[in-house]
Amino acid sequence: MMIEENVILKQFTTFKCGGPARYFAEPESTKDLIELFGYARDNDLKVLILGLGSNMLISDKGFDGLVIRIGKKMGDITVEDDGEYKIVTASAGCSLALFGSRCASEGLEGAEFCCGIPGTIGGAVFMNAGAYGREIKDIAVEVTYLLDNEVHTVNSDDCDFGYRKSIFEQMDKEGRQPVILSLKARLKKGDMEKIRSYVTELKEKRCASQPIDVPSAGSTFKRPEGHYAGALIEGSGLKGFALDDSGAQVSPKHAGFVVNNGGKASAADVMRLIRYIQDKVYKDSGVRLETEVRLIGGDGN
Repeated sequence: MMIEENVILKQFTTFKCGGPARYFAEPESTKDLIELFGYARDNDLKVLILGLGSNMLISDKGFDGLVIRIGKKMGDITVEDDGEYKIVTASAGCSLALFGSRCASEGLEGAEFCCGIPGTIGGAVFMNAGAYGREIKDIAVEVTYLLDNEVHTVNSDDCDFGYRKSIFEQMDKEGRQPVILSLKARLKKGDMEKIRSYVTELKEKRCASQPIDVPSAGSTFKRPEGHYAGALIEGSGLKGFALDDSGAQVSPKHAGFVVNNGGKASAADVMRLIRYIQDKVYKDSGVRLETEVRLIGGDGN
């Protein structure tokens, strides 16, 4: 397995921001992952797990450690019959869009919301990703993960799924570093045409309401209790707002998205705008917006 040095990370994020990784590797198996964690331990390196990089802003300084990118090489998906249901097992590197499309092609209800979400199964489980009233917790049966070189499998009830959180995120905050390996979902067989029609409807909604053609990390802020982040930002007169000509801008299409026009803004440019939005919204409404985007490195700590 190759471990590369000084790999620029912006090419691996949907925000198109990020400096170099001191070390970078793409494993093909759980055995590779265990070896990489051993390498990091032996060399006293921090580890960053990266999927499609769709929900993070990586510092311009990069990451002074080992970045492990879990992608297509660990992206298998299988489907088994289970009476009127089917069991779909997807490895962590499988894209969420591919997972949703595969479920739809099998005539399975419940995973349609996945089709338009950028990211991987691993990241989606880690943060309980969701859209249009559905979340990973609604379809999950089991999650398999790696922790301290041991493989564990837990029922979805034990994953403590909540709004954009899970037991795995909590472990990470505590300094432990679980790595999602796979998700097992149980989905009911349904009407193929209705499912395809619903997938098309959701994709059209997303295209009409979100800036999917401009680099971003998806929704920048979590939904505050009793409010919508986009509405608060728009209420502060910030829809389409930019601090400068760096390329960082509040999307004119959806105020809940900070975008990187032309991919030319640095992570520091984006962070200045995020902090400005937080301060302005707090001043105007008394609500402090919390980032949904994970901030990696010096610009966001």
